[in-house]
Amino acid sequence: MPRFYQNKYPEVDQLVMVQVQSIEDMGAYVKLLEYDNIEGMILLSELSRRRIRSVQKLIRVGRNEVVVVMRVDPDKGYIDLSKRRVSAEEVVKCEEQYEKGKAVDSILTQVAKKRGVSPESLYEKIAWPLHKQYGHSYEAFKASISEPEAIFGPLTLDADTLSDLRQAIARRLTPKPVKVRADIEVKCFSYNGIDAIKRALSAGEALSTEEIPIKVRLVAPPLYVMSTTSTDKTGAIELMEKAVEVIGESIGKEKGDMTIKMKPKVVSETEDAELKALMEQFEAANMDVAGDDDSDEDDE
Repeated sequence: MPRFYQNKYPEVDQLVMVQVQSIEDMGAYVKLLEYDNIEGMILLSELSRRRIRSVQKLIRVGRNEVVVVMRVDPDKGYIDLSKRRVSAEEVVKCEEQYEKGKAVDSILTQVAKKRGVSPESLYEKIAWPLHKQYGHSYEAFKASISEPEAIFGPLTLDADTLSDLRQAIARRLTPKPVKVRADIEVKCFSYNGIDAIKRALSAGEALSTEEIPIKVRLVAPPLYVMSTTSTDKTGAIELMEKAVEVIGESIGKEKGDMTIKMKPKVVSETEDAELKALMEQFEAANMDVAGDDDSDEDDE
């Protein structure tokens, strides 16, 4: 893995991702994954705040660890690191940064292979200048999906490299749509119960947006399934939660009742296929269902 960042060595107090290579009497030898796998050491005293009973429980060969840089001696090539000085929040922050770096590296390696050049040359031309300008080249790559000219214009790349780069970014970073689903039971035994259920479900569907369209379908009374497909996973879950709430409030006002059987969550293709099979099964049985469009005739 090449150097993710322009500096050859990390700075003191910087968080870095390392992989444990060996455990010796002095401490653990590691390689710095974002810095061309250069060697560093986590001293035994810097492994844990607690008294160390077993080093193996704290650190294992082959495992990735988030550590903080304590000392750097470029002349001797020494990098002293600490694991015990890293908080849980810093671990999450560093892991996110590392994943971004890996995504950029994957894109540039792919382009380098296609163009027959070294990944390092692309880091120099593309990643490091963008990193300086945007805080992380990953953020620039993401923004380039909608604003390629603004991001890549100043870099003066040749047309083929730019074309390959944009294709690689689109493949890797364009958000993939996810399906979010919620299962609810809606009942209302008042005189206009069927209409009350329809009104409640419509109120939920009315929260739909162009990016997050909500659909409600009957499985079998009183079970309904709500679903949406969107590239905005968090937004879809939040809007679906709001729609469930609105349906509950609406049916409650009409002296009905709603039970959440499954909270809004991202569902897999398998779960979706199972639901489809279940709905087809009920359809095949040709059940007359309260709350269905055809049931209006039964009320007359």
